[in-house]
Amino acid sequence: MGVLTEKFTISSKGFDDVIDITSRVQNIVSRMEKNTGIVNISTVASTASIITLDDEFNLSNDFSILMENIVPLNRVYKHDLTWHDGNAHAHLKASILGNSITLSVIDKKAVLNSYQRIVLIDFDNKPSIRQIIVSVVY
Repeated sequence: MGVLTEKFTISSKGFDDVIDITSRVQNIVSRMEKNTGIVNISTVASTASIITLDDEFNLSNDFSILMENIVPLNRVYKHDLTWHDGNAHAHLKASILGNSITLSVIDKKAVLNSYQRIVLIDFDNKPSIRQIIVSVVY
């Protein structure tokens, strides 16, 4: 069994910014020593998430609307009253989705359908530089 772990950073705009990181992840996965395994993609953030999402602009918009309906931006949250940073909604959205995903790897590629992409979604209320960790186990 082997493990390949690499890190990279992404600049985000915040406010539900959806950033496709598929090619960066696939590039790392392609360097594994065997053909099959699993890959875990995570972000070191409590206000951002890693998910898969089909590569379609309106779906990204629909997703943002869904998350806004579940955790509204303009609601008063106790976290914001304590810390006065206005990003409780971002923490809550990210906690619902989580900060990592694990995918199967076959033929040195993370298994995705033809439309599916690996994305970072930054829910915070300001731009950020996000660290992504990709760990391949084979």
